[in-house]
Amino acid sequence: MKLLYQSHSPYARKVLVFAHEAGMAERIEVIHHETSPVHRNGDVFALNPLGKVPVLVCDDGTVLFDSSVICEYLDGLHDRPMLIPSERSRRFQALRNQAVATGLADAGIAARWESTRRPEALRWPTMLEGQLQKVIATCDYLEDYVQDHDTLDVGDIALACALSWVEFRRVHDFQPGRPRLSAWYRQLCARPSMMATQFSGNTIDQPQPAHPGGIDAVAMV
Repeated sequence: MKLLYQSHSPYARKVLVFAHEAGMAERIEVIHHETSPVHRNGDVFALNPLGKVPVLVCDDGTVLFDSSVICEYLDGLHDRPMLIPSERSRRFQALRNQAVATGLADAGIAARWESTRRPEALRWPTMLEGQLQKVIATCDYLEDYVQDHDTLDVGDIALACALSWVEFRRVHDFQPGRPRLSAWYRQLCARPSMMATQFSGNTIDQPQPAHPGGIDAVAMV
């Protein structure tokens, strides 16, 4: 299988952490692709009309995209305990946490557009504050509701990846004042799957004119 990936995407990292936890990482060829809403990646668009990663090309040629879909597909291919639980109450708790994680990452990315990535003259402080309030409210919610389990599930993986992206991009310092969330997060980050998939790199939004020496420059934020 081939995974079109981006080393600074919380959604792509969720899939790769999931693969490690399922014992499937060695079965997947990871191919890094830079994507941005303002910088078209033709290779990604050829497989996903949304132009986003992660994208999984299965062994039979089937193409899957959206991290939640890919994780569900992978969960049917291994012989370890299921990471998407089958027991009803645990299943919907895991799926709810996955949804919370997706929303947290979405809000964090939207905040970063208004604080960093959008041209300064076009930034909207009110939108930035609104998105940051979503991030803060989510972290407060997690302080009250995050919990340890005997076994890891997809919700834990998604939350750990979203929180680590918030930390990586310095969107919000969520650990001070939230001891339960902080302890839970540090425990998750110590797992081999998280250690093996740490974030790196910067977003490439648009090509820039070539330097006199002929080397193309890119705007990286």
